[in-house]
Amino acid sequence: MFRSLVPFAVFAALYLALALFVTNSYYQLIMTLVLVWACFGLSWNMLSGYTGLVSFGHASFFGLGAFATVLAQKYWGVSPWIMLFVSAGIGALAGLLIGLPTFRLRGHYFALSMLAYPLAMLYVFQWLGYPEISVPRVLDRPALYMQFADGRVYTVIALAMLAGVVTITRLVERSRFGMALIAIKQNEAAAEAAGIDTFTWKLRAIAVSGAIAGMVGSFYAIVILVVTPQSVFGMLVSAQALTVAMFGGVGTVWGPIIGAAFLIPIAEILHAELGGYLPGIQGVVYGVAIIALIILAPEGIYWKARDFLRARRGSAVVEAAAAPPLVAVPLPVAPDAPRRVGDEVVLDVRNISKQFGGLKAVGTVSFQVQRGMILGIIGPNGAGKTTLFNLLNGFQTPDGGQVFLGGQDMVGKKPSQLCKAGVGRTFQIMRPFKRMTVRDNVRVGAYVRARTEAEAARLTAQALDAVGLSGIALRLAGGLTTKELRLLELARALAGQPEILLLDEMLAGLGTDEAIAVVEVIRGLADEGKTIVIIEHTMQAMVRLVDRFLVLDHGEIIMEGSPQTVTRDSRVIEAYLGKKWVANA
Repeated sequence: MFRSLVPFAVFAALYLALALFVTNSYYQLIMTLVLVWACFGLSWNMLSGYTGLVSFGHASFFGLGAFATVLAQKYWGVSPWIMLFVSAGIGALAGLLIGLPTFRLRGHYFALSMLAYPLAMLYVFQWLGYPEISVPRVLDRPALYMQFADGRVYTVIALAMLAGVVTITRLVERSRFGMALIAIKQNEAAAEAAGIDTFTWKLRAIAVSGAIAGMVGSFYAIVILVVTPQSVFGMLVSAQALTVAMFGGVGTVWGPIIGAAFLIPIAEILHAELGGYLPGIQGVVYGVAIIALIILAPEGIYWKARDFLRARRGSAVVEAAAAPPLVAVPLPVAPDAPRRVGDEVVLDVRNISKQFGGLKAVGTVSFQVQRGMILGIIGPNGAGKTTLFNLLNGFQTPDGGQVFLGGQDMVGKKPSQLCKAGVGRTFQIMRPFKRMTVRDNVRVGAYVRARTEAEAARLTAQALDAVGLSGIALRLAGGLTTKELRLLELARALAGQPEILLLDEMLAGLGTDEAIAVVEVIRGLADEGKTIVIIEHTMQAMVRLVDRFLVLDHGEIIMEGSPQTVTRDSRVIEAYLGKKWVANA
C-alpha cells in the first residue's frame, strides 16, 4: 500500500516546492484550483471511473458542500475547518438519497437522470433567495475561519486534501471494495453471478464519492469567496469533473491528477485573457479536450501510455509468465463405470415456468440433482436451456414454480444472493473482467466466501490449481485464449465454494484437444464430489461425462435418463440428435 503512494509523494513534494516559489496571487490561485479539480475528478472517478456509470450530476454534491459552508458561517458562525467534514457528511447522505432511485436505471438513462439533480438544485437555491452569497470576512483570528493573506497556504491545504483523497482511493483500489466496483464496470452480470451485490456496492461508491465532492465544494467556496448557484451547480462544474478524469484516464488515481494539471491552467489562463472577448472559453477548452481524447486516447492519457509501455516490454514478459499448456488426456472410448452419486438432493426444481409474451420458453419443468451428480441438459437451439439456467441463478424470475437449494426456496433471489447460497455459474458468452489479472478475476469470486484477504488468497490459489491456471495467474484476462477464458470462468465460480456448478456450454469455441482438456478438468471436479449441471452441444464429450441427461424441447422435458438410454430414444433423436447419431451410435 505505502509503496504505491511513493510516486504521489514525489509529485506532492515537487508541487509543494514549486508552489512555495510562486508569489503572484493569480498563479497561486491556479495552483490551488489544479488540486481542487484533481480532488473533484477523483470524486467522480470513485463512482464513474470504477463502476462505469457515467455521472453528469456530481455538481449536486459539490454545490451542497459549498453552500452549506458559506451559509453555516454566515448564519451560525461555524468555521470552515468544521464544515469540511460536515459537508462530506452532507455529500455522502445526498449520494445515498440520489443513488437509491437512480441506480435502478442503466446506460444513458442513468447519465441523464443524474444531470437533473444539480439543475434542480440550481433553481431551488435561486428560489430560496441566494443568487449570490459571499463568504463573511473575519478580522479577528481569521485563520480559525480558513482565511489567509498568503494564497500559498490554500495550496498547501489543497495538497493535503489531495493526499487524503489519493490515500482513500488507493485503499479502495486494493480492497474488495475496489475489486467489486471494477468487476461491476467490466461486466455487471458476471459480478452478480460471482456474489457481488452490485446495488449495495454502487450505493457505497456514490456515498464515498459524494463525501469527497462535498468536502471539495466546501473548500472551493472558501477559495473563491463568492458562491452562486451557477458557479457550483452549473453544467460546467460536472463537466470539469468528468473531463479531467476522462482526459487523464478513468479508473486510476493518476487520471484526474494528470487531467487537472493539464487542462485547468490552460482553461483558467484563457478565461482570464480572452474571457471578455470569448465568454465561455473554458467550455470550449473542455469540449476540444474531449473530442481530441475520443480520437487519440479513448481511455485517457494514463492508459494509453501504460499500454504503449507494456506493448514494448510485453512479448518477453508474456512468454515468461505463460504456463505450460494443459495436457490433453484422451477420453476413454467407452464411458467409465457409473460414478457413485449421493442420495442428498442439492437442487430440487418443481414446475418452474417462464413465458415471454406468447412464447413459452420454459414450461412446468421439474427435476432433482443429487450431490456429486453431473446432470447434462441438452436440446435443440431455442429449447429453453439457457433460460432455465437464468431462472436457476436469479437473472430471470420464473412465472411459476419453486427452486429449492438446500431445502430453501430461492425464487425471487438476486444472482448475488444465490451465489452466496451456493450456486456457481459460467456463461455461454464468456464474461471475464478483462482489465484484471487472472488471479484478481478469481479473487472476485472468492470474496463471496472469504472473510479476510488471506482466506481469499487461499481460495483463489486452490481454484487456480484445480483448473490448471496457476502458471498464468498474473496475466491480464484480456489476453487469454478461449480455452483459458473458459477455465478462468470455471475457477472464478469454484473460488466461491459453491454447492452446485451451472456450466453453460463450456466447450463452445474450442478445438478437439482443448475440449478434451476442459472435459478432464470438469471430470476431475466431479470426482472430487462437485455437483454439476452442464449445458452442452458436443454430444461425444457429454455422453462420456454426465451421469444423467435432461432433454428439453420447446421448453418442456421430453426425456430424462442415463446417457445410454437417452441417446437411443426416438423422441430425442427426432428433436435433437438426428438419424446420423443412431447410425454411428
